[in-house]
Amino acid sequence: MKIAVLSLLLLAAVALAQPEFLKKTTFEEQPATVLSNGVLELTVLTQGAGLASVVLANDPEKLSPLWNPRRMARELGNTGAFNPGTGHFVCVDGFGTPSAEERAAGLPGHGEAHFQIFEQRSAGKEGKTASVTMSAKLPIAQENFTRTFRMVDGENVVYVESQLESLVGFDRPVNWAEHATVGSPFLESGVTVVDVAGSRSQARPYRPANGPTQRRLVSGKDFTWPMAPGLDGKNIDLRYAPEDPHYLDHAVTQIDPSRKLGWVTALNPNKRLILGYVFKREEYPWVQYWGNYPATKKFARGLEFSTQPYDVSRREAVTTSTMFDTPTYRWLPAKSKIESRFLMFFARVPEGFGKVDDVRVENGQIVIEDRAAKKQVTLAASLPL
Repeated sequence: MKIAVLSLLLLAAVALAQPEFLKKTTFEEQPATVLSNGVLELTVLTQGAGLASVVLANDPEKLSPLWNPRRMARELGNTGAFNPGTGHFVCVDGFGTPSAEERAAGLPGHGEAHFQIFEQRSAGKEGKTASVTMSAKLPIAQENFTRTFRMVDGENVVYVESQLESLVGFDRPVNWAEHATVGSPFLESGVTVVDVAGSRSQARPYRPANGPTQRRLVSGKDFTWPMAPGLDGKNIDLRYAPEDPHYLDHAVTQIDPSRKLGWVTALNPNKRLILGYVFKREEYPWVQYWGNYPATKKFARGLEFSTQPYDVSRREAVTTSTMFDTPTYRWLPAKSKIESRFLMFFARVPEGFGKVDDVRVENGQIVIEDRAAKKQVTLAASLPL
């Protein structure tokens, strides 16, 4: 009896110690933390510090735009293990398939970070701004990786600051991608559209293969976003998920070199919901897009902003060096730290808002424009990027 009472007291003490904006939970049976600010509820996984879900606090459906492959498998009557690529995870240090030697040494695809268990270093609130900091060591790469998530009361914005620290005494090239992925039901055939702050693009080179999910873009062909050359000789508007799904698409767009800030958005006009990211072009000069559109209509589409155009090995990224006169990797100096920052927004849009022509961060606001409809969405964004 005494042990039971002590256990209850301990649990109560732990609960009281947690700030009110922070709640321990599970997501698909995985340990996680929910951060809330009265407008958004963000679920962050303990493994990988990945963004598993983001929902509007007042949405009765609690619809998250982020990809949840395990849920979609259940909806098809299947079961499966949890996918560490769920939602938005970070690929560091590595983005793509490792070399044979790296694989033999234990390095997984897309780097180590999304497999590591992150420790909560701090959590607190200053004024209206709540923050949580998590970190983990990447043992094979010999790096420390730290994430800080910030949310301001009443805002539709999540601010993410990351730091990568080298534990070795030599400069090294690093590969880093924010592997954001949207999924069904937010991602709908002929409805959901993706826009990006760039035009110069390329379809990823590939080898033809047989299967129920087919390629439809000309391999390795340069194009101007969003009209990509199709194998049938027609141009394909990559903004939309296809009406006749049985395709796998893969392409990349260079962020406009004249911009200091890049952005990418996914908009569902029917649901009147928009998800978007804003980031520094010098840190993430590329947006890689892959679209998995099976006939089941359980879709996934990547909005991956990164240091390199495609998810390839470190060796290939460094050998490529540049594409479209833009670097394909980033340097991490010896025994030093590099940082990156981006913000994610999730909000409702007005009726008739059908595309995104521009996203600007100015005067403590995010301004999202649909010029054809003569409409804009203005969101408070009080913290600097």
